[in-house]
Amino acid sequence: MTVKDKETSDRIAHLAAIVLRKSGVSMLEKELAGSALAQHHTSKHTSAKIGSLASHVLKDSAACAEAKELAGSVLAQVRQHGEPVATR
Repeated sequence: MTVKDKETSDRIAHLAAIVLRKSGVSMLEKELAGSALAQHHTSKHTSAKIGSLASHVLKDSAACAEAKELAGSVLAQVRQHGEPVATR
């Protein structure tokens, strides 16, 4: 499967909805969830900005498990000049 073939699955969209409804999650987690939902069943791709946000969520020890799973999925879909963005 190429990066071009990746899309937000129903499971990831469900996790995004959970994050959006969950109390106590950060605005970064909610923005990440909103981005994942916006890509569900569309041809939209994750921007480098959202990829950077996802990286921050993965590093945040206070982020909820659902948001961290979303972040991993989002990073797998980031496109920059046709190639996945490497995380540090």
